[in-house]
Amino acid sequence: MNRIEKWAKFAVVVFLAAVAAQLPAAKAQDNPLAVTTTAPQMPTPASTAAPTSTPPPKPAPPQYPLHRTYHEGETLAYQMKGQNEAWHYTIRADGIVTKSPTGPFLEEYRWSAMESDGKPVTLSAESLAYREKVSLDAAYMPGMPPLNNVDRALVGPISDFMTFYSDEWLANRMNALKKVGDHFYFVVPFNPSWADGTHVILGEDSIAFDMTWKSTNEADHTALILIRHVPPAKPTVHLNADWMKKPVADTPNNWVEVQKNDDGKFDAAVGNETFDVLLTIDLTDGKILSGTMDNTVKTIHCTCEDQQLTKCGEPVPHEVFRKIEITLIK
Repeated sequence: MNRIEKWAKFAVVVFLAAVAAQLPAAKAQDNPLAVTTTAPQMPTPASTAAPTSTPPPKPAPPQYPLHRTYHEGETLAYQMKGQNEAWHYTIRADGIVTKSPTGPFLEEYRWSAMESDGKPVTLSAESLAYREKVSLDAAYMPGMPPLNNVDRALVGPISDFMTFYSDEWLANRMNALKKVGDHFYFVVPFNPSWADGTHVILGEDSIAFDMTWKSTNEADHTALILIRHVPPAKPTVHLNADWMKKPVADTPNNWVEVQKNDDGKFDAAVGNETFDVLLTIDLTDGKILSGTMDNTVKTIHCTCEDQQLTKCGEPVPHEVFRKIEITLIK
């Protein structure tokens, strides 16, 4: 995994966690998981109570069509296939639905049976014991998973699996897609950052979500949902040098990273990152049946003598393409 790939994946995890923290809570009338209570009313004494007629019951509010209906103890298993430029891998995730007495429903997954370019990968005991927690419960708030004890080869699958779930969770949370043709565009009002202040002195991207209910298969009771991570019309990443401001693709640059090397020089990169996530959703209970993710990062990078990035070598183009697929197999 090269420098750009590593931080692109890490940025996805940081970004989704940051989105979750910034989103307002869904309104109770729009949130199928919200619970409302009414204070009890004291009965009117029989001697003074006026005769009243019992009003007809109010109809139940329509349930959000992509709502995930969970059953504690439900088991699921996904097969993931990944292509990262020339590298191909497969891996399996087995999960079970759990729920704490006061918390949201969770799906807890263990990873196994990984193959890299057709050859089995022996995962460490820590990686085999690791459990990834995801959820489509609107009451759940995604967070950055702990990755410090897992094998390096698992970082990509874990963060990509989280992206599939967090994208669908966001669509559920916003209650924006209710029928075929519905479209929702959401600009994230901040720049997720992965700078550490010492080695990575600048690292951020600027993202908008573009969601569309593409189609419905009435026979299979499934929906096809497209969720794109795209540069907003006016990205707000900090482009400190003029050479960074020229678009490297057909939309504005929305990704930037500057690293300070041990020799005092600076490696700088700027570019354009997009994700196209296509999900097939079971409309009977809201679970993800399959998903594909196309992730493209187009950048230019160069080495600079100064932190202002004005004394630099010739920028070199680089493109990363990743395609990830998941399929529910049980």
